[in-house]
Amino acid sequence: MILKEIIIGFLVQIRSIWMVFKNIFSKSETKMYPEEKLYLSPRYRGRVILTRNINGEERCVACNLCAVACPVDCISLQKSEKKNGRWYPKFFRINFSRCIFCGLCEEACPTAAIQLMPDFELSDFKRQNLVYEKEDLLISGPGKYPDYDFYNFSGVVIKDKKVGELSSELKPVNVKDLLP
Repeated sequence: MILKEIIIGFLVQIRSIWMVFKNIFSKSETKMYPEEKLYLSPRYRGRVILTRNINGEERCVACNLCAVACPVDCISLQKSEKKNGRWYPKFFRINFSRCIFCGLCEEACPTAAIQLMPDFELSDFKRQNLVYEKEDLLISGPGKYPDYDFYNFSGVVIKDKKVGELSSELKPVNVKDLLP
């Protein structure tokens, strides 16, 4: 039994030396990162951003669905209300040291305010620097969905007009009429 283990051990060492010798002359696969950009697949989920409408207002209505959908609790926000009745986040905070970039916050967002962009350069030496505030996340454009405006589709009541009376809205559906 010991002789068999010695022979097997010797053959394993010879095989390892042969593999090292064979790979010495092969082409290296090193990417020169800053000069050569890496290929990212089109569905890559990277850094979280907050987007704005076409008219420049932030899309987020502070519904808190993103924070509820987040499996690691890295999103926190507080709702506030403007004079015209529109909700907005008083603060919006993401802790990227905890984020797993799953994309559930983007899927849960009804206003398309949260979007994940193909950016992976988020490393830092201090964890405090990985906590991003609303000012760090908010971009000036609409992101991936430029034509979408939540308030055109949400049925928001405007002063002196009921839901369904606007030219851009359909009349509300009576659910009881749909029953057989």
